[in-house]
Amino acid sequence: MRKKQFKAESKKLLDMMINSIYTHKEIFLRELISNASDAIDKLYFRSLTDETVGMDKGDFKITIEIDKENRALTISDNGMGMTADELESNLGTIAKSGSLDFKKDMEEKSEVEIIGQFGVGFYSAFMVADKVSVLSKAFGSDEANIWVSEGAEGYTVEPAEKENAGTVVTLYLKEDTEEEKYSDFLETYRITSIVKKYSDYIRYPIMMDVETTKPVEGKENEYETVSETKTLNSMIPIWRKNKSELTDDDYNNFYRDKFYDYEKPAKVIHSKVEGQATYDALLFIPQKAPYDYYTKNYEKGLQLYSNGVLIMDKCPDLLPDYFSFVKGLVDSADLSLNISREVLQHDYQLKLIAKTVEKKIKSELANMLKKDRETYEKFYNAFGMQLKYGLYESYGAHKDVLQDLIMFVSSHEDKLTTLNEYVDRMKEGQENIYYASGETKAKIDMLPQVEAVKDKGYEILYFTDNVDEFAIQMLMTYEDKHFVNVCADKLDLDTKEEKEEIKKENEEAKDMLDKMNGILGDAVNSVRFTNALKNHPACLTSEGMLSTEMEKVLNSMPNNENVKAETVLEINANHPIAQKLKELSDETLEKYTKLLYMQARLIGGLSIEDPAEFSRLISELMV
Repeated sequence: MRKKQFKAESKKLLDMMINSIYTHKEIFLRELISNASDAIDKLYFRSLTDETVGMDKGDFKITIEIDKENRALTISDNGMGMTADELESNLGTIAKSGSLDFKKDMEEKSEVEIIGQFGVGFYSAFMVADKVSVLSKAFGSDEANIWVSEGAEGYTVEPAEKENAGTVVTLYLKEDTEEEKYSDFLETYRITSIVKKYSDYIRYPIMMDVETTKPVEGKENEYETVSETKTLNSMIPIWRKNKSELTDDDYNNFYRDKFYDYEKPAKVIHSKVEGQATYDALLFIPQKAPYDYYTKNYEKGLQLYSNGVLIMDKCPDLLPDYFSFVKGLVDSADLSLNISREVLQHDYQLKLIAKTVEKKIKSELANMLKKDRETYEKFYNAFGMQLKYGLYESYGAHKDVLQDLIMFVSSHEDKLTTLNEYVDRMKEGQENIYYASGETKAKIDMLPQVEAVKDKGYEILYFTDNVDEFAIQMLMTYEDKHFVNVCADKLDLDTKEEKEEIKKENEEAKDMLDKMNGILGDAVNSVRFTNALKNHPACLTSEGMLSTEMEKVLNSMPNNENVKAETVLEINANHPIAQKLKELSDETLEKYTKLLYMQARLIGGLSIEDPAEFSRLISELMV
């Protein structure tokens, strides 16, 4: 049969894998056993509703065979099996997501991390074998097929004979070299140790014939070698074990292998709950966000088991969106094996579990914040935005869960702070929590209003994520303190005398300010003098709920509705420009007005509609 070629990218990646130097080649067995377990899961899940499967849980197994004479190692299962098309689809294309970023990441990570991270585990077989065959018969099919490949040059798929459904993967091991002794993988002790290290939690028996030496019955000092079939794995899920039996490495290895992360988790939550909701939970809070976390492609959810039987690989109902970063599983005997996605959405027991899981996650995060600030801040830098989205998307309905977990960079010591810490530091008599929004902290510090507020000794929170201001408006208050944007017109820091003074200033210049307002038209609601600025000549402040920063965020979205914040052009009454304006002719006043407005927009991080006019006005005044 004609040899088929791997797709170009797949060929390149496979060639890289085959020819790279790996220090942990043993992981190939972990990957192949995991694939076999997945195949059995599929058929067992089907057996729950399809009587034609004719198999009970105890009938399923994974078998490992060693053939030293032919340097062959075989891993077989009696799971779902694959058709010829599935062999072609699953084994003819590596890394279906198809990103050449793999190469870059490969250079940065170790081999174990690469394989787990990119889902190309099957091809780890080529690290130890120069030829791999996959004989498979899909359940319900009368035909079997065999896929054979000797590496990156290609593969064949052709009909074959196989009695029962399932898959047999045979590795023909490479010859030993000075650097690598591939023959080790034909030794019983080596295979046994790898299975215990990586696959002890697999819930189907992993069987292998093991030779043991026994005394010959009736003959003294005589021994014989006999072969016995043994189960290599304990089949006790890690989450069913007592915490005292487990080490940090046990948790970390399970997490890395199960959830394809190359780093250990920031936090492990292992709990057994009894009462209205009875279940075991093993949850992990990652240190870093997956590459697709903040995209539509990311799929949240915990694995859901009933008595160790997988019901759903990702059950979204077990996690609120704001805790979607949590990985792990829940195992409850109270759930029906026949439960479906539709029933799950309305299952009272599931909702009860979800509620207690949420409380546990919140409690553990709060505890991390209190006792391990450094780890929490690393976690927050990865997932803090999701917590703030939770406030915004729920219209503040979950503020009791989230408000003490969110953080912002503060002008106090220039580091992350919680809202509670901010309130504890508030000046005597201070009624508001002050914040300012912008692309970066540096740009926020350039805002005239920020300079003035800081000069009065008030602490400011820096909002640099697009969601920040929206989330805070949903929160509305914290411990009865209102949030106030320092760039909004409701900022009230003046003394009574200062208020009277600026009121008089605006009344005396009313005609001129009205002219300036007329020149700008709908661009601003009004023009007025202020004494809230320190050194800057002018600024834009917003009126109402929509700030200029929110305007910028909303108008940058795909469904741009061209919203506009209601703004006021404020002119520093104490700046020389204030007196200069009063002396200008109407024609020159128009130029100054437009320039001040454009300057204020630029300082506020907003664009100007006509940069050419801006340049022209500056040139005219310079001449």
